[in-house]
Formats: sequence, C-alpha cells, structure tokens
Amino acid sequence: MWEKIISVFIAVMAIIYIFFIPADPVSAKIIFKLIPMLLIILLAFKQSAGESKKYKILIMTGLFICMLADGLIYWFIVGLITFLIGHIWYIVAFRHIKTATIPKWAAVLLIVYGIAMAIWIAGTLWTSGETILAFAVILYIVVILLMGWNAFQTANKFAIIGAILFMFSDSVLAINRFIIDVPFSDALIMISYYGAQFLFAYSIHTYYSANRKNLLK
Repeated sequence: MWEKIISVFIAVMAIIYIFFIPADPVSAKIIFKLIPMLLIILLAFKQSAGESKKYKILIMTGLFICMLADGLIYWFIVGLITFLIGHIWYIVAFRHIKTATIPKWAAVLLIVYGIAMAIWIAGTLWTSGETILAFAVILYIVVILLMGWNAFQTANKFAIIGAILFMFSDSVLAINRFIIDVPFSDALIMISYYGAQFLFAYSIHTYYSANRKNLLK
C-alpha cells in the first residue's frame, strides 16, 4: 500500500513541476524539481533489500548524487560532473548484481548509439571551437554507455529500462542544448529522467524478490 501511495505522490509532484511551475523564480523551480527525487529516495529506502543491502545503499547513493545534480545543473559544468559521478555509482551498483552477459543486439545498439552521439554532438562542439566541452561530452557518453552496458548485465528489467530512459533523457538534453531545439524538450527530459530514477529505486525490491525465488528453487 505504502509503495502505491509514494508512487502516486511522485507522479503528482513530477507533473506539478514539469507542467505548472514557472521558470522564475529559479529557487522555487529547483525546490519543486527536487521533491520528486526526495520521494524516489524514500521509495528506495522503503524497499525490501534482504541480502542485497549493498545494492540498495549504492542505488540510494546514486539517487542522492543525481538529486544534487538536479539543482547544480543550472551551473551546467558543475551539474554535468555531478551527474557523471551519479552514473559511476550506478555502474558500481549494477556490477554488484551482475548475473549475465549483455545480449549481442544490445551491445551493438549501445556502441552504435555512442559513436553516433559522439560524432554528432562532440563533433559539432569541436568544429565550433568548444574543444574542452567536446572532450567532456565524449567522457560523459562513455560513462553513460557503461552504465547502460552494466544495467543489461543485471538481467533486471527495471534497471535496464531505467538505464534506457536515462540515456534518452540525457540525449534529448544534449541535442536540445548543443544542436537543435527539440519540441517539448523539458517534458521529454524530465518525464524520462524521473521514470529512470523511479525504476532504479524499484529495482532494489525486484532484485531481492528474484533472489528469493532462486533460493526457493
């Protein structure tokens, strides 16, 4: 019951932030942006972890770092670095519960996606003289690809879908900021972002449940 209640509050507060909170004042915008993340962290905290307590701690740490990044993204480079650290925490978490090799089709898609994004976004920045930012974008692409790669190796559908949503959110953000204006970009970015974090939080319980089923066999 409590999971449903928290989930409803997450959805309601996310909708309020995305569609009803104006850009100014920025302080109010940041506060409402962080509320869904606080609720997602609460959801993660309330998940049954069993023997996967380390995974739970790692995921909660990643969620907290990303929440900090949500506020710091208004100072773009600082926010980018903070999100990068958050992705690294997720990589460590997913490696902790790795149970399978990545499917070949997923590996190919991730590599193609990474190369295409690097050429398109980093290449555009490089040709415009933004050399340092181009290198930063390449580094970020590598890290988020590793996050997605390790998510697939967990065989946890919530971690995998969450990783895909996170990559989609970051891709729209980068394209909108550096290449072209994306229609409804704010909504696309934040809906997929909150969805990713929600699924990461929920993956704690599903991993524990899967382990229990395996033990019963």
